[in-house]
Amino acid sequence: QVQLVESGGGLVQVGGSLRLACAASGSIASFNAMGWYRQAPGKQRELVATISSTDGTNYADSVKGRFTISRDNAKTVYLQMNSLKPEDTAVYYCYSRLVATISRRTYEYWGQGTQVTVSS
Repeated sequence: QVQLVESGGGLVQVGGSLRLACAASGSIASFNAMGWYRQAPGKQRELVATISSTDGTNYADSVKGRFTISRDNAKTVYLQMNSLKPEDTAVYYCYSRLVATISRRTYEYWGQGTQVTVSS
């Protein structure tokens, strides 16, 4: 079964940087899309960034110019976070999507999340 594992979260001062990584522990060859979401206390989960072969990269307006999503293969994704702000404090979740080649059914997977805290 597919399992996504995030790493790289932690505590950082305002203006600092962190790099999150997400890797699939299963043997699946690739995902159609991968990305990052985040959820702060009292707020809805929101899109941070996504990357796919067909759609390229997409970023939330709040992180454009500061965050960069990338991948070194189709089942590993990274999020480089620079110039961090207190507003970036949240639990960050890795996301992946797989579309079955025959049935075209979409499968979505989520990591357990990693805490990012930006202190002022």
